[in-house]
Amino acid sequence: MEEKTMRVGFTVPQFGPDAGPDALLKVARLAEDLGSYSLWVAERLLYPTNPKSPYPAAPDGSLPPPYRRSLDPLAILAYLAAATSQVRIGAFINLTFHNPVILARELSTIDVLSHGRLDLGFGVGWSSDEFEAVGVPMQGRGQRAEEALRVIEAIWRENPVEFEGRYFRVPESYFDLKPVQKPRPPIYMGAYTPATMSRVARLANGWLPTGLPLEAMEQMFAAIKQEAAEAGREPDSLKLTVIAHADFHPAPLGEDRPIFAGSAGQIEADILATRRLGADEIIFNVVFSPDVASTEDVLSRMEQLWTMARRSEQYPVTVQETRAS
Repeated sequence: MEEKTMRVGFTVPQFGPDAGPDALLKVARLAEDLGSYSLWVAERLLYPTNPKSPYPAAPDGSLPPPYRRSLDPLAILAYLAAATSQVRIGAFINLTFHNPVILARELSTIDVLSHGRLDLGFGVGWSSDEFEAVGVPMQGRGQRAEEALRVIEAIWRENPVEFEGRYFRVPESYFDLKPVQKPRPPIYMGAYTPATMSRVARLANGWLPTGLPLEAMEQMFAAIKQEAAEAGREPDSLKLTVIAHADFHPAPLGEDRPIFAGSAGQIEADILATRRLGADEIIFNVVFSPDVASTEDVLSRMEQLWTMARRSEQYPVTVQETRAS
């Protein structure tokens, strides 16, 4: 019986005072030495002094201070493409912040430079301050993102390309630059509402949840797969990639603790439970952990989480079990 393996990825230190070429290179080298599957960057444009939108990942709505200094995600991907040879490189990108014609070229370039190792996590954005800064209305961002993805798909799959939509227009043109991966790099999406979950079911290769209890993840992913089947897609082809914000505490936390927060034993139990849920990959974000203050701390925590994730393989989980969960 086929055993289910959960791949392991990490986010890179792109925020805060230590973010720079040396830190990125050290993390990239360790990731490849460990055998990690992927490295990921994210997109944060502003750190408003008086934010109009609360940060959804924090109970009090406040942005983590490291966001005040943010390296550009696409520039980092190009750097990682040259600095690595095996690990996949991925980016969480707000589609609504970018012209899709320019973005399609940038991402194709990165896939070519990395020899086909690019993964993509697309979102629609949540910060009204950032929408104001890029000159795009926040209202209708879901429809704008879908159309942007249609433009990108057309550029990647067709030649010549012509597009006429509500938000974007491309006069008939040749685009000989295409991604190495066919028909395109894998696309994952975060989704927490019926409309965004429908977008995953119809358009994406997989779902990128974060911060959800395991029971909620199980129920929501089942709903996404059901809608994918109703849309004529193979539901088991959708991947579940869980983003884990590891928050270590010296003593165990209570039953109402967030997932991946608590003692080392509690976090390791969450990793095993995520594997048993059927996750294809777990991406650890350690940069914002309270006890991680330097690049050396990041490297140490990566090794610790890698060991914990590999220990979870001592408990066999079959493909049939994950499909039944």
